[in-house]
Amino acid sequence: MNIHDRHQVEDALRDCLLAQLKEKAEKLRALVEKMERHWGIEDRVYRFYHQSLKVYDVQEMTQETVDLLQSLLPERPLNAWFMQIVREGTDKEFELSHNEDWLHHTRPMVEALFHAHYFVKMACKYGQELEAQPAALPSGYAALLYLYDLR
Repeated sequence: MNIHDRHQVEDALRDCLLAQLKEKAEKLRALVEKMERHWGIEDRVYRFYHQSLKVYDVQEMTQETVDLLQSLLPERPLNAWFMQIVREGTDKEFELSHNEDWLHHTRPMVEALFHAHYFVKMACKYGQELEAQPAALPSGYAALLYLYDLR
């Protein structure tokens, strides 16, 4: 594929992404609201500092967010760095020995949740604010494009 064709494909994918942000706006908003309720991020960050095994519950919310973000452009893999952060912060099961090296075992979970939360918030924001691809990219939208390697 030549560079001109690649740019056309990426332009079409950016338009598709924006259309999907609008189509799935309700689901995106509902997930952000769920994450920002007391029993979402607020409680799970507290559980991290409280050294409670309940911090392990963040993994479910992170995965739910990743699944929704992936559904926006299912044929497009999500950014490799983002997916590495997600892999390092999910699929973990509590073991008593984790208490001895708490940060090593649990900080990646909280980090993955924060990244997932950021991207779903940007998806909500720019799905609502943008009607077309902007000439000057706002930082949050540019980051969202990076999530799909479209920047």
